[in-house]
Amino acid sequence: MNLSSPSVVQKILSEHGFHFSKALGQNFLTDASVCPRMAEHALVRDGMCALEIGPGIGVLTKELALRAQKVVAVELDRRLFPVLEQTLGEFSNVKVVEGDAMKLPLAELIREEFGGQKVALCANLPYYITSPLIMRLLEEKLPVESITVMVQKEAAERLCAKVGSRDSGAVTVAVDYYAEPKILFGVGRGCFTPAPKVDSCVIQLTPRKQPKYPVEDEAFFFALVRGAFSQRRKTILNSASVGTGLSREVLQKAIADAGLLPTARIETLNAEDLVRFANAAYRYRKEGAK
Repeated sequence: MNLSSPSVVQKILSEHGFHFSKALGQNFLTDASVCPRMAEHALVRDGMCALEIGPGIGVLTKELALRAQKVVAVELDRRLFPVLEQTLGEFSNVKVVEGDAMKLPLAELIREEFGGQKVALCANLPYYITSPLIMRLLEEKLPVESITVMVQKEAAERLCAKVGSRDSGAVTVAVDYYAEPKILFGVGRGCFTPAPKVDSCVIQLTPRKQPKYPVEDEAFFFALVRGAFSQRRKTILNSASVGTGLSREVLQKAIADAGLLPTARIETLNAEDLVRFANAAYRYRKEGAK
């Protein structure tokens, strides 16, 4: 069955009485060239397994199944289960699991389903859940070799931007801390059914064995980064207190210790600047707590 044909897809969905849900951000990938490329990038070694999030009608799942030893696909929408039984019925190495990827214990699922095998995560992510889901995947340090996902083009540029560049944000810092990010290729809006209003990109995040930055305290570091980026147009002297609760006097000392100008803005700081500033601020807060 040709799942890259919009008419075939519509026919299958109609047979099952399925209607697209805007709330779930359902735009199913139907371009014949995209999914094989995603699968090839994700499954770089023979014998690897794949964890997919949101299989939709199974277009990407099929390509993963052709290359992986085993594929486990997590799907939230139960209405798609009979559809997937039809589209993936020929594959004995595919298992569809019902659940919300934001709530499921994914590390436990990976251990139970794959044991100690090498696993790659691959998915066409709904736009509305992109950043929170990626952050969950990285923060939980899942035992996966790589995370290869389709996301909105604007999100891809932010997730893979260089820290301190125009496109960077709090999520950029977090992604760079936990993984090596790169944009693989672009995907036009016409590759989906129904077509979204924006273009997409496939990106790959390779989790680091150790975090990139030597931060004194992760929770404090990210609280400072999130708070400061929430007021990114203000100077770090005026914005960094949002996440830390530190006074201007303490922040002035931390800024000086880090060798920064008090007029600098968080969006202009590179990774090394951020780490020096956050570590200095953390030490002052720790001293004040004694």
